[in-house]
Amino acid sequence: MKLYRLWGIALRYLFLFRHSLDRLSDAFFWPVVDLVLWGLTSRYFASTSLADNHLVLAFLGGIILWIFPWRGQYEISVNLLEDLWNRNLVNLFVSPILFLEWITTLLLLGVVKALVSFAFAGCLALLLYQANIFSLGWLLLPWGALLILFGWVFGLLIAGIVMRYGTRIQTLAWTAIYIVAPFACVYYPVSILPPWAQTISRFVPASYVFEAMRTTLAGGTVPLTNLIWPLILCLTYFLLAAYMIHRSFLHILKRGLISVE
Repeated sequence: MKLYRLWGIALRYLFLFRHSLDRLSDAFFWPVVDLVLWGLTSRYFASTSLADNHLVLAFLGGIILWIFPWRGQYEISVNLLEDLWNRNLVNLFVSPILFLEWITTLLLLGVVKALVSFAFAGCLALLLYQANIFSLGWLLLPWGALLILFGWVFGLLIAGIVMRYGTRIQTLAWTAIYIVAPFACVYYPVSILPPWAQTISRFVPASYVFEAMRTTLAGGTVPLTNLIWPLILCLTYFLLAAYMIHRSFLHILKRGLISVE
């Protein structure tokens, strides 16, 4: 891989981000809406006898940390769709750009934009509700890394499916990751799920991060060794998703890149 080619691809998508109201609203508008609505709801519960005082930060922490898997998935799948809508895949791959360079750039863009959205949402939560997600300190690093890896899995998986079956199933780019959201337990503990759903949750790496966050906010401690199993799950899923998107790319190369619609 060549760094200047990675930077060239990144510039292409960054220019698109800068001039697209849709992308800007996804990065900033929806986190604001979520924080306002859920923040006010959690403050209402916190003002009653129904909840502990840390509920506001637990709710907002779930919203803010969910940005990592969401952005990781979004940057891969939606940027692929953008290239398909504009018939740009042919332009990309008649150049010296390698498939691995293209995918790597999308992965890195997901990290950068996730960090920007996370910092923005964290500051907004502090400003509006005096809820400081940054008080979790260095724990945010392994949690964020695991969550964005989880998002990459979905991004690669969705991109592979869209490459294989075309844009008629493009709705997966916005909906697929939310299928597992109930089992990720973003806003509530795993223990309230029915037994069959708890079993599924054990194989959803994100659930371990949100459980650890709530435990930490409640004053408990969660050893980092508890993240070994979800990390193994994430790496396994990532390798399978990477294999799938590579197979899908080889498949459309045989048919012709212009054939993906």
